[in-house]
Amino acid sequence: MLGKNIKFVDDSQEEACFALGRQLTIEYYECGAKVLLDENLVEKVLLKAAKESGATIISSSFHKFEPQGVSGVVVIAESHFTVHAWPEHDYAAVDIFTCGDNIDLEVAINSMKDSFQSENVVISSDQNRGIISKPFEQKKVGQVVKNSKIYPISWKKEYERKNPWGVLTSVDIYDSDPQIIRDAKSIERFVYDLCDLIDMKRFGECKVIHFGEDERVEGFSMTQMIETSLISGHFANASNRVYLDVFSCKFYEPREVAEFALSFFKGEHYKMQIALRQ
Repeated sequence: MLGKNIKFVDDSQEEACFALGRQLTIEYYECGAKVLLDENLVEKVLLKAAKESGATIISSSFHKFEPQGVSGVVVIAESHFTVHAWPEHDYAAVDIFTCGDNIDLEVAINSMKDSFQSENVVISSDQNRGIISKPFEQKKVGQVVKNSKIYPISWKKEYERKNPWGVLTSVDIYDSDPQIIRDAKSIERFVYDLCDLIDMKRFGECKVIHFGEDERVEGFSMTQMIETSLISGHFANASNRVYLDVFSCKFYEPREVAEFALSFFKGEHYKMQIALRQ
């Protein structure tokens, strides 16, 4: 159980305290990609959760990013529900802030779990905001940020910090244009343009070879040596998917690779995995 909305900071203290609000951050992992790709569906998920939890809905505003990703807010009389969705990682970050005790937070969390089709939900923080001890006096408690581990959000900074041998980015493009992925010259042009984009020097020719007597695996495979390692790809005719790998001991921006590939092959959406190889 998540408990009531308002709670004491420290039950051992004789001095009574209360809080102006309560804020939870919830991590929804392994979500359904189709839901996270659609801003209207994401909005419906949050509106449904807010309504079912007993919140008083005032308004909502949602935005779809290009090529993919959704952010949005549902303003409630008690404060807000917000979300930021990364379809490429099947992940949604949700923030619930409430200054009322009429909202059933457990109902809200479970509602979004079902609607996002999430297989793994983590409540990463649960804290009071605006803690009051004496009338009109704020009570300063704790230094949460000071005691918390902050992870980097920039791959470049993480690369510089860890100094790995190389970066591997694996990108899966879904529902690509069937004509493009079945054309060797187009695949070759993609490789040349990608190398220019991420400033990689090609070594030797780009090889694009058709494989597969079995329809399930039929399609082109591509390899391109670069001075800092290798670019490879597999193009599945049966599913119109692209499986791209870029490995280099010189840094490049992984998301730049993914978004360029999505645009070039005219895919519906992409998923991405990144590894720093030691």
